[in-house]
Amino acid sequence: MNWRERIVVDPAILVGKPVVKGTRLAVEFVVHLLGQGWSEDEVLRNYPGLMHEDIKACLSYASAVLHAEKVHPR
Repeated sequence: MNWRERIVVDPAILVGKPVVKGTRLAVEFVVHLLGQGWSEDEVLRNYPGLMHEDIKACLSYASAVLHAEKVHPR
């Protein structure tokens, strides 16, 4: 999954937060819903502009960001 095809960052949309292309739905919002226990079907039913591939892209983006994160213990 190449999340770059479905996730965009545009300073004019949600102050530059990563969003699903063609929407104003932030990656963090979609990941939050899933983390709160929403099923993929519930997300897709409540946000009909999203597709299965968009949810996968959100998770892939989150994974890439966390993978690149550097933690410095004190």
